[in-house]
Amino acid sequence: MLKLSEVLPHFNGKKSELASALDISKQAISRWDEDKPIPELQEKKLRYEILPGVFDDQNEDTRDATNSAWGGRFSEATDAFVARFTASVSFDQRLAKHDIQGSIAHATMLTKAGVLTDTELDAIKQGLAGILSEIESGTFEWSIALEDVHMNIEAALTQRIGITGKKLHTGRSRNDQVATDIRLWLRDEIDLIALELQRLQRGILGLAEREADTIMPGFTHLQTAQPVTFGHHLLAWNAMLERDYGRLQDCRKRVNQSPLGAAALAGTTYPIDRQLTAELLNFESATSNSLDSVSDRDFAIEFCAFASLLMVHLSRASEELVLWTSAQFNFIDLPDRFCTGSSIMPQKKNPDVPELVRGKTGRVNGHLISLLTLMKSQPLAYNKDNQEDKEPLFDAVDTVKDCLRAFADMVPAIKPKRESMREAARRGFSTATDLADYLVRKGIPFRDSHEIVGKAVAYGIAQNKDLSDMSLKELQQFSGTIEQDIFDVLTLEGSVAARDHIGGTAPRQVIEAVKQATLRLDN
Repeated sequence: MLKLSEVLPHFNGKKSELASALDISKQAISRWDEDKPIPELQEKKLRYEILPGVFDDQNEDTRDATNSAWGGRFSEATDAFVARFTASVSFDQRLAKHDIQGSIAHATMLTKAGVLTDTELDAIKQGLAGILSEIESGTFEWSIALEDVHMNIEAALTQRIGITGKKLHTGRSRNDQVATDIRLWLRDEIDLIALELQRLQRGILGLAEREADTIMPGFTHLQTAQPVTFGHHLLAWNAMLERDYGRLQDCRKRVNQSPLGAAALAGTTYPIDRQLTAELLNFESATSNSLDSVSDRDFAIEFCAFASLLMVHLSRASEELVLWTSAQFNFIDLPDRFCTGSSIMPQKKNPDVPELVRGKTGRVNGHLISLLTLMKSQPLAYNKDNQEDKEPLFDAVDTVKDCLRAFADMVPAIKPKRESMREAARRGFSTATDLADYLVRKGIPFRDSHEIVGKAVAYGIAQNKDLSDMSLKELQQFSGTIEQDIFDVLTLEGSVAARDHIGGTAPRQVIEAVKQATLRLDN
């Protein structure tokens, strides 16, 4: 049985730190006698969770595993606070599946190199499979004293299969191990994000096709500029996302390289086969320089750069959705399942989903800056700073996935208010440019036609008339070249149909653009 006097030195002699580690009150621990055994429940927590192996002289394998990464050179135990401060297992345990994948590939290669026997390889594989099963079922016991996901798994493996577990790390460092884990994990996440991004694109394209001839105002400076179609506007969203998809796939190419075998920084003296482990893990190739392999986090920064741009695009679309659902615009309606109400104002229907996507954009942008700042002053090769790469990357991935899912579910359910859109397009002299172009076709230089139309607009403002509401006589007072055919030009339908070229807002161009974008998605 452990006595309080045996335990306190591992917590700087402070009962407050011990209480914090055990998650009990200071008052409770103050009642313990230093020369008497501590309560059984707390003793088990200390022995097997907080400081596994430290107090068990009979279990040499477990004790050695606790500090097997670096303990041989040290003459005193790590300060309890420092152990908690430097531990990463609370967040890097999500790499467990990929850590085990990397370990199996490494062990397979070591067997082919003659470092391990076939029997040892089988034991390692079976042991790791059992550990993974426990992790996935939630029964695996993680220990802060073992610092990180790698040492937790290695210690558990050694407990299961004995000394063979200690051979697994031959020719490998945690430096190349963690770099491999992150790349494997991020590659899988990129593939999931790509699928969700494409699902969103298909939703946008489907809505764009349905609304190819739905007229709405196009804006510059958030003021009515020219008539467009809702379908054309949605295709602008898709164009942004197409670029994002391309950036994501480009990022994946650089993620998909194996650093395994670079060891701490200089490689290893063992006869390893880095190309074999790369192939076993489905990497395109092995990285070319051991120093760069363990210190490189460009791939994480690139992903966060992609994520930031994607979120900026989703944020711009979100801002438009927020505006369009307002009573002042009244362009669309979002189903109730994507909105919430007010605790005080019964009439409110708030577009919380797009508002949250807009808000989370700053969070993802912050993760990019965090990683850039993290890396900017690090000398080669690995530094402990890089432990701070995971939480920004993990959260960026999680946030992007959630926002894409929200948008992919929401966009196909958007209900456009076509009459309201059309009425808004009629206001603000949206066909003024069409009148100017008409005059140019009649032989008037564009700058002169621009001035003529400007005067006609000023007249319309004074008379509270749109250009299409003016009589031929009224229009002819600004230019005698205007004839009856002007009224074909000044209609909303005529305006959008006139932009009949690649990338234009004419309905037939919108339909063709949807077709081409769908083909690109399918291929």
